Amino acid sequence: MRITQLLVIILSSILLAACASSNSGSVYSRDEARRVQTVKTGIVESVRPVKLEGTKSPIGTVAGGAVGGVAGSSIGHGNGSIIGAVIGAVVGGIAGAAAEEGLTRKDALEITVKLDGGGLVAIVQEADDPFKAGDKVRLIKSGGTTRVAH
Repeated sequence: MRITQLLVIILSSILLAACASSNSGSVYSRDEARRVQTVKTGIVESVRPVKLEGTKSPIGTVAGGAVGGVAGSSIGHGNGSIIGAVIGAVVGGIAGAAAEEGLTRKDALEITVKLDGGGLVAIVQEADDPFKAGDKVRLIKSGGTTRVAH
């Protein structure tokens, strides 16, 4: 029984990690490949650290519910086992949803750029590339996505 529970937890963790998407300025979706992109240039006016909230898909809830249900069913016998499974599934689902959001939360930057042609824009992206006030940057727009790059 313990090996089954361990396998469920490991598989749930793998599924959860696979669902994490990227909001990095260096990561492009497959749909963005081989498409014309508009480029503007400017100077970074300010950089502020922010957080990107984690994903809130049903996967964390389902995985947590499954683990909680399995764990809860091992409590008691007969009706006690059923009640334990139901309570375990509910508590596990709540914990799984919270864990998914926490595990997929990321550090990000709010980058405010003064455009060379005039105007001021702010873009939020993952904090995987360092930016500081005074940096010369390019704003690359593809569809509804804009990224800041050196």
